[in-house]
Amino acid sequence: MPKPTTTKHRIFTMPFANVYPFLVAKAEKKGRTQAEVDEIIRWLTGYTAKGLEKVLKAQTDFETFFADAPKKNPKRKLITGLICGYRVEEIEDPLMREIRYLDKMIDELAKGKAMEKIFRET
Repeated sequence: MPKPTTTKHRIFTMPFANVYPFLVAKAEKKGRTQAEVDEIIRWLTGYTAKGLEKVLKAQTDFETFFADAPKKNPKRKLITGLICGYRVEEIEDPLMREIRYLDKMIDELAKGKAMEKIFRET
């Protein structure tokens, strides 16, 4: 009997550097900055500015990007709400949930939320 094959979602194997410009463009289109996008990424993952730059240059895929994240922020689990029609807090796949946390935070940035609220400090 053949083993069932599990295929990874294609975003898992996509280089983070391929998506990064779209995150920045989404924020900039609404008057926010690349520096704010970078700050969100660093807050979420624990990468330093140099670490993030290295990941982008290395064409690191999403799976490795999150697996190698130096220190995932424990407050990320406070991120709730809808993103792409799914409730972030109900996404079962841990990697997809991490990706959607980032999506949700960038959406909040683009919608004009203050960084303190995005970082769940208030």
